[in-house]
Amino acid sequence: MEDGSNFGRIPVKGEKQAMEWSLVLASQGFEPVVNHNAETQRWELLLPAHEVSTALRHLRLYRIENRGWPWQQPVFDQALLFDWGCLAWLAVVALFYALTEAEPSIKAAGRMDGSLVLKGEWWHAFTAIWLHGDAAHLASNLSLGIPLLGLTMGRYGTGLGALAACLTGAAGNLFAMVMGPHPHVSLGASGLVMGCLGLVAIQSWPFLHQHRYGVRYAVGGLMGGIMLFVLLGLSPGTDILAHLGGFLAGLLLGAILSGFPSFTRHTVANLAAGFVAALLILIPWWLAFRGMPA
Repeated sequence: MEDGSNFGRIPVKGEKQAMEWSLVLASQGFEPVVNHNAETQRWELLLPAHEVSTALRHLRLYRIENRGWPWQQPVFDQALLFDWGCLAWLAVVALFYALTEAEPSIKAAGRMDGSLVLKGEWWHAFTAIWLHGDAAHLASNLSLGIPLLGLTMGRYGTGLGALAACLTGAAGNLFAMVMGPHPHVSLGASGLVMGCLGLVAIQSWPFLHQHRYGVRYAVGGLMGGIMLFVLLGLSPGTDILAHLGGFLAGLLLGAILSGFPSFTRHTVANLAAGFVAALLILIPWWLAFRGMPA
């Protein structure tokens, strides 16, 4: 591992792994140098020799933690993951659509009603993201939501990605309530879908100063997300303010989570976040059902 100086070398399989491992080590307080060896044409990480064994131990734990999500599969290359756990979202949305078709009063109890939220019924911001007006509305959100949520969960972790998406959906509803005309009444998962778009668009931001093409990746991803938002989120007749609120919330949460790559891959953190996401379905709906007339 060690060369003739005071530095040690950690060989990696390629540039992508070098960047990934350097971020992992940087999050643990190391200062690795990504180096392309001109003699061997191989990529490596350079560290002070006395830190190499500790760094390898951190990398070994990181690899063990990342083996725990078999439903995440690479798309196009190893840097882009799609998490098939997003199909659980599809199942829950479809379940609520079936329930509202059988009992329309559920839709009235769970829709976003700004006047009720201002009276303290905060749960409407969360229950509304599981409801849809008709089959076309449902199909539209699913066709966009499944790929965007799958990429979000693949990038930020299954549980953390699901929780972040749920929070962006609620944020979109609250943004529309505050910024739009009163009273604000709406339903649908489009704020959540646009939130996922924001989360995906900002995912390359940590590479801004850590990669020779960092500016291209970060700015290109953000601009691509903005253009898709203009194309998909500003359609006439839709809740544009909820779309905008969800998108902005996605950018904010994504910028925060992207700064902690090792945390988003931590098994315990994802399990805890998944549990919280489940509570944000169960508790708001329990409160909504409790308020329904007998």
